[in-house]
Amino acid sequence: MKKIIKKVVLFLLTTVLLITSCKKDLNVGNPNQPTIKDNVTSEVGLISLTLGGVYNNGLGNGNLNWLGNSFFSLPYGYSELLGDMVSAEASNQIVNIINVPDYFILDNLTRITTPSPTRTVLRTNNNRASSASGVNPFYYHWVSMYALNNACNTVLENIEKVTYSGDADSKKKTIKAFCYWWKGYAYGQIGSMYYAGLINDLPNQVNPNYVGKDAIIAQSNSCYSQSASLLTSISSAATYTTVMTQLIPIFCQVGNGGVLTIDEFKRNINTMLARNILVNKLNPFVNGSLASTISGASISLMTAADWTSVKTLTTNGIGMGDKVFSAHSTAANGFTSAQNGNVAANTTGPNAGTTFKVSERFLQNFRVGDLRKLNNFNTSNLFSSAGSFGTRYSQIDGGNGAVGVYVYGSKAVGALEVYMAGSYEENALMLAEANLMSGAVPACVTLINSVRTYQGSGLVPLATTLTQLQAMKELVSERRVSLVYRGLSYFDSRRWGWIYDISKGGGSYGNTIISGALNTVNTNATINYNFLDYWDVPADESELNPPAAGSAPIKNPN
Repeated sequence: MKKIIKKVVLFLLTTVLLITSCKKDLNVGNPNQPTIKDNVTSEVGLISLTLGGVYNNGLGNGNLNWLGNSFFSLPYGYSELLGDMVSAEASNQIVNIINVPDYFILDNLTRITTPSPTRTVLRTNNNRASSASGVNPFYYHWVSMYALNNACNTVLENIEKVTYSGDADSKKKTIKAFCYWWKGYAYGQIGSMYYAGLINDLPNQVNPNYVGKDAIIAQSNSCYSQSASLLTSISSAATYTTVMTQLIPIFCQVGNGGVLTIDEFKRNINTMLARNILVNKLNPFVNGSLASTISGASISLMTAADWTSVKTLTTNGIGMGDKVFSAHSTAANGFTSAQNGNVAANTTGPNAGTTFKVSERFLQNFRVGDLRKLNNFNTSNLFSSAGSFGTRYSQIDGGNGAVGVYVYGSKAVGALEVYMAGSYEENALMLAEANLMSGAVPACVTLINSVRTYQGSGLVPLATTLTQLQAMKELVSERRVSLVYRGLSYFDSRRWGWIYDISKGGGSYGNTIISGALNTVNTNATINYNFLDYWDVPADESELNPPAAGSAPIKNPN
């Protein structure tokens, strides 16, 4: 069934005003007429302002109206769609056509060309009218992250204006570190997704000086580093813990989420710094070849120095048992709902009725006997769709009940963990890849085995005698399987070269595709995605805030 296309309230992105939430955990002062001047006069008001800005305006959908109700439903959904981990038939925000490739070739060598591939659709809809109608994908990621950034700017501007009790210095540094963390996150998302962006470090700043994606990533790194420096300088760990307990909603203090110690916070920062490097450089691995090359990409190749940096950061990154930034749904007053607040929830249930459908390209990565597949997916219904590729699989709500096995999706309130940033698995697999590319194959394999054990795969450990090529194939498989729904799938497909045109060395090979009136199962299909590797600046920004002279190009020439 087609979902109703929702309307989006349009507003000038660079002058987005902080609208504080009147939700229980997120409210500021007078819930009827909150103003910063009248309500943010003490540390209590400032913390409430921070909660509302980060978790409602930034990570919730704030004033927007889209598929699902958080940053982790639609923007993360686009990543999983473009990474071909899910598909869709619903027309909300054109999720049904966001991942349409240029063409694909079936096992019998039949070539099927699509009339409206993603690249064309995206640019056709990059205009303000399309945003107002809810069909400009470029809009959502951008507006969410700049709202988050602006919220943090507003808090930072007011930190010195309010009164504090007790250890004011430690309290102010904790709040600053928290804000710079989220600013680093926001810039990292923008720089990893868009060809250009804006550096705005003052509240409601209108800045027409666009800079390239590399400069945005550099700003993200700078914010993360400022956060780490502030954490190091905090004199009272007890005061820090008290403030962090107030800054992190109770529904983000469940499971692996919680009040991070200062050292855990710094390890989370290291993981995100490593992510900024890894996802914005090429490490081509097309058609099972480590010798793959890509021409015409908007990003450069990973260098030996890059791998060394990733290895250093992840060696000191999130460890098993560390608290991370994650969230669980609540019956009320949360920012990600159980039913549709994230990609996993939107993929959970019989495939005929889910917004997202698990992709055959996702499922083909599971190794034989993997309990994660057996516990989470069934083939009780065949979903047939020529446009989005059919699938034999449905994602089981809450899994089959296997003890100790990772559960991919649940619609029960509070049952599913949504990873907002880094995780143990991501850090371990980044370290594994850094080891692999520097020749330390046994260390790489050990980390892959560790992640599989951590998620309860039940697989026999891989031998540490694997060749570099064999280990790379297992690494790719494991990243696809263990990091799905975390907003990373598209970045992996890009850096491995799969999203680029076949004529430029890209493409995806050996794919499972359900095709034709007879729903034929193809197991060696070739897909030519030919996607934009970085998105253009949204028209809502560029038309209302035209680039100043000397600005970086805002449209990807790729």
